Amino acid sequence: MVGRDRREGSAVRDDVSTRPWIVDDDLWALIEPLLPSWPEKAPGPRPVPDRLCLQGILYVLRNDIAWQLLPLELGFGSGQPCWRRLDRWQRAGVFDQLQRVLLAKLNAAGELDWFTGVRGWFPHPGEKGGADTGPSPVDRRKTGSKHHLICDGRGTPFKVITTAANVNDVTQTLALVDGIPPVAGRPGQPRRRPDALLGDKGYDSNAHRNELRQRRILPVISRKGSPNIKGMGKLRYVVEQTFALLHQFKRLAVRWERRTELHDAFVSLACSLICWRRLKKTRS
Repeated sequence: MVGRDRREGSAVRDDVSTRPWIVDDDLWALIEPLLPSWPEKAPGPRPVPDRLCLQGILYVLRNDIAWQLLPLELGFGSGQPCWRRLDRWQRAGVFDQLQRVLLAKLNAAGELDWFTGVRGWFPHPGEKGGADTGPSPVDRRKTGSKHHLICDGRGTPFKVITTAANVNDVTQTLALVDGIPPVAGRPGQPRRRPDALLGDKGYDSNAHRNELRQRRILPVISRKGSPNIKGMGKLRYVVEQTFALLHQFKRLAVRWERRTELHDAFVSLACSLICWRRLKKTRS
């Protein structure tokens, strides 16, 4: 794809393979209507364009650099405009809305499998303190956080919850299920409930099984002290693969944001980009 830099009047090639922070026109067409508008007579200098700020956010998400180290020659500004725009967009729910739009398009294309899986994963601790942090049971009790993920049977992420590192996986089961956004794209009401939920022995709880059945969800969860359900390893691989896709965004491997909502903004944006890549494959 070839675009034109209006400031310099020169043609620039938007090669996503070599510059993955570039936002192509098709994706921008989905994002732009979701962004809150700026006041016409806002005080201060003219703000950095939204598209450039989004590309600066993607640069930080993929390369895990400090905001002040954003390359000025790419037009992202000093880093503060991108940080402030990330905060503003997260408070407006932009990234959650974007994921809903992409999930609806995947659902309409028949690319969602409603046999879901759940899993927990520990990002490496970054700064000390902050909300939703606690002693990690797998990293010498260093202060850290934990991601809890629910995805469909093909690895498309539905919901990610950030908690303290010492929070048990099973406590987030119902929060993950209830946190699945309403997915449109098919005739009738938007869908929010999967057919079944897959979990390892860390999610073994009769109380949660009963709650899932009340929601008309089949629990497929191995019991402690018993052999694993046949074929569980292949099914769990799908969830592990989704975490591997999230790990490609280096900013998620280490939590640097003290504010949980800013870290969750990066997570939601990463989930949306995974959905976008899958949607592009269906169109190709």
